[in-house]
Amino acid sequence: MHFRCLLDTIFNHKQRECNIYTATFSMLHGAAYGLRDKQLHVTSHDFIHFIASCSLPKGEKWVILQGQMLKPNVMKTFKTITLIILFLFTATHHAIAGERFVRVEKTNLVQPDGSKLFIVGTNLGNWLNPEGYMFGFKKTNCEWMITQMLNEMVGPDATREFWQSFRDNYITAADIRHIKAVGANTIRLPFNYKLFTHEDYMGLNDANMGFAMIDRVVAWCREYGLYLILDMHDCPGGQTGDNIDNGYGYPWLFESKACQKQFCDIWQAIARRYADETVILGYELMNEPIATMFDNRNELNTLLEPLYKDCVSAIRAVDRNHIIILGGAQWNSNFEMFADWRFDDKIIYSCHRYGGEATADAIKGFINFRDKTGLCMFMGETGHNTTRWQSDMVKAMVDNNIGYTFWPYKKIDDSCMMGIRKPAEWDSTVVKFAEADRSSFDSIRKARPNQTTARRILMEFLDNARHEKCVQQDDYILSMRLKPVKAGKPQ
Repeated sequence: MHFRCLLDTIFNHKQRECNIYTATFSMLHGAAYGLRDKQLHVTSHDFIHFIASCSLPKGEKWVILQGQMLKPNVMKTFKTITLIILFLFTATHHAIAGERFVRVEKTNLVQPDGSKLFIVGTNLGNWLNPEGYMFGFKKTNCEWMITQMLNEMVGPDATREFWQSFRDNYITAADIRHIKAVGANTIRLPFNYKLFTHEDYMGLNDANMGFAMIDRVVAWCREYGLYLILDMHDCPGGQTGDNIDNGYGYPWLFESKACQKQFCDIWQAIARRYADETVILGYELMNEPIATMFDNRNELNTLLEPLYKDCVSAIRAVDRNHIIILGGAQWNSNFEMFADWRFDDKIIYSCHRYGGEATADAIKGFINFRDKTGLCMFMGETGHNTTRWQSDMVKAMVDNNIGYTFWPYKKIDDSCMMGIRKPAEWDSTVVKFAEADRSSFDSIRKARPNQTTARRILMEFLDNARHEKCVQQDDYILSMRLKPVKAGKPQ
């Protein structure tokens, strides 16, 4: 029986038995119409509040409901029916919510209109998780090292100004418009957990900055019709043990209960804020956990799935709508530690591949795991290779139903979609200082360049990083099976 028809039957029955036209029935009737039209004006909280208000006080023989007198036996029947309605309402609410979000159907992703979504896109790497090599640095290769270097080179005020301008100009609406124009459908947004804390990060200690930046990207993606994946690239304590997690050379996350709690708490806060945001495709809980360099990596690997489960539990307390994306260990390449892929009904897995042969055989392990679980596999990162290799890898992924987001969208020089031109004195001034011996105060003073020159070069870099100053890498984009935007063509 349809939900509305059920309510009609109950309404008419109660009218005959009690001769009541109450606001409560109007509420239930309105809920049916709202569900029919997918306009959920009445929530399950309304029903729960109503049921609680219907409790029969001890010793009372009558209950007043919306100004009407109900006999106790009528009240008991009425409460039972209302509980049934609550169950049906909740189930229908979740069903309708599911139609608004990208969902998992076996090894595929399906859009709200029922069409298949094959992910093709890019990563906004370096924007909210700076990595040294994208600036041309080698030794100074994560955010805290870059911030320390900038403080030593130009001082704290100029460093804060640099990071502020970097956040405001490195990625703008024009970049998102360009990504859409070349034919992509998805963006992966790497971010550092510190953007949701009062810990110092990129010249700030603002716990609301992460939400402000994600809100900005969500609005842009909505405007241009792109999906967004949120990727916690840098987790509390560090999940990788290398520069990419902006940590301290070991995946302390897996040995620190405090870091694990913070990890789950931040994800729950993110999920609570974006629970109803349909632009967001899913939450990628962590990037490239547990690097290869550790002798105890097999032991650490056993801790990965339990932590994922804890985090998913925290997310599901506030958000039942979004897909959860789980990466394998050792550069998102090892999935052997996963034994339970049914603990949640909206899981997909993420692999990464940068080198080796660009063939289906080379990614056979990913394909086999996908087939064993019967769940979608997504290549969250690939690229940084020859255009021939990238074209061949895309063919292997397309032939085997593995969607992809290339890494990265923008960086200095090339090997990306949009290249940043280096200022003329970038290498001889900024890179030289970044790579110099700065192990003592004396060595810092000796290596420090002219302040005016260094600040001018930093400002030139920021200007060159703006979308309109970047150089589109046509061959790179073509290797992704996308189409470069022609010069002068409106985006």
